[in-house]
Amino acid sequence: MDRKILVVDDEKDILDGFEQAFRNADYTVHCAESAEEALEVLNRVNSQVMFLDLKLPKMDGVELCRQIRKDRPLAVIYAVTGYPSLFELADCREAGFDDYFIKPIDLEVLLKAAEDAFARIDRWKKQQIQ
Repeated sequence: MDRKILVVDDEKDILDGFEQAFRNADYTVHCAESAEEALEVLNRVNSQVMFLDLKLPKMDGVELCRQIRKDRPLAVIYAVTGYPSLFELADCREAGFDDYFIKPIDLEVLLKAAEDAFARIDRWKKQQIQ
C-alpha cells in the first residue's frame, strides 16, 4: 500500500516530531515549511493524507487546503493549529478539511488519524473497482 503523508508546518521542531513519529510507524513522510513548498512537493509526490498547519507564512493552511482539494478531492486533509477559534473551525470545514487538531497533539492521536485516513482511502478505492 502507498502510505505517503505530507506534513506542512513552519515550526521546524513540530515538523521534525511529526516526521519522526510517522516514519517510526512505517509511513513515507514528505515535509514542507510553507504552503508554496507543499504545492511543489505535491507536484512530485502522490500523497493522499496530509496534516496542514493553519498559520503559515504567505498562504495559510485554509487556502492551501482549498488549492489541494481542486486536484485531490479524495485526499484526507487534517488541520493542525495552536490557536483554535470557532471562526477558524468554520473556515476549515468550508475549505474541505476532514478533521481539526489542536497543538500540542498526542502523537498516538495523529497516528490513529493517519491509520483511519488510509483505511478510508482503501475503502473508496475498492468501491471504485466494483
